[in-house]
Amino acid sequence: MKMMFMSMIAAYLCGNVYIFVRALQTLSNLSLGWKLVFSLCYWIAALALVFTFFVRNVELPESLSQGLFSIGSVWLVFTLYMVLTLLVTDIAKLFIPALKPYGFMASLGFTVCLLTYGYFNYKHPDINRIDITLDKPLQGKPMKVVAISDVHLGNGTRKPQLKKFVEMINAENPDLIVIGGDLIDNSLLPLYQQKMQEELNQLKAPMGIYLAPGNHEYISGMEECERFLKDTPIRLLRDTIVTLPNGLQLIGRDDRSNRRRTPIADLMKKTDASKPTLLLDHQPYEVAKKDSLGIDIQFSGHTHRGQVWPLSLLVDNMYEQSHGYRQWSHSHVYVSSGLSLWGPPFRIGTDSDMLVMTIR
Repeated sequence: MKMMFMSMIAAYLCGNVYIFVRALQTLSNLSLGWKLVFSLCYWIAALALVFTFFVRNVELPESLSQGLFSIGSVWLVFTLYMVLTLLVTDIAKLFIPALKPYGFMASLGFTVCLLTYGYFNYKHPDINRIDITLDKPLQGKPMKVVAISDVHLGNGTRKPQLKKFVEMINAENPDLIVIGGDLIDNSLLPLYQQKMQEELNQLKAPMGIYLAPGNHEYISGMEECERFLKDTPIRLLRDTIVTLPNGLQLIGRDDRSNRRRTPIADLMKKTDASKPTLLLDHQPYEVAKKDSLGIDIQFSGHTHRGQVWPLSLLVDNMYEQSHGYRQWSHSHVYVSSGLSLWGPPFRIGTDSDMLVMTIR
């Protein structure tokens, strides 16, 4: 994992050096003073996200922390698409020399337009609706469940955006709300600064609101997350089973960041096989194995489906099920791409989503 992280940092820095060199070539007519100003601004933007990650638990002024995070996260995806388009234009110039004066500016214009579309797409999440009929008894009327994942509250998903999400959820009048991990991003500081518990306290569901932790709850600090959640109606489930009044058994599995978490087979032994089960497990690994254990419904997140193309192609090949709904031999499985995002506020080739399940 450490080697992968270092490789990603190295690739990111190499991409930025490539863009920087090409930009200086385009700005060759500027004076040395203006080139120095450009260079300083460029590398502040390029290194901003790395800086904010390493000082995520340092109490900086909110405007500074938010500003650096926003610049850095936007720059991350800007780098990806700028490198890709520059490579295309630089190769094209070998065959069409007349393109040489326009390559950088054409790449810049295309990238800006693409990011504008990606931001608009991110701000309009899909509401996906599925009906699930089980062969086990469910007492009372069919139940409506709103399932979300990967909200990433913090400097990226701020209180105004959370307010919109809460309104979306409550508009469905759910019986039950479940959260498949990564409710919190990298630190609790922005949540306390913005008093986000005030919005979370507006969530309403008569059968309860439950959260299974994700890897970002561990990045933020699990004990601190637990303290924060005590001031909200959200109940954290860590290898815990809750039987709802209608008989549905809700299994909240701890994230695989905890290497000592309870094996799923052992959790299933604690359930009543005659009653339906809904498993919350943040990272969608071993879906087929869980299906073989007789779990009726599985809900996960974590993948974001890569957030942007072409990372979505990589993620699609990493998981048995990277996103969306699929019925396996027994289980109904839904992997959310995330209601919000980690870091860059763009959806290109993927969509944010909220699931509304009617269980009969």
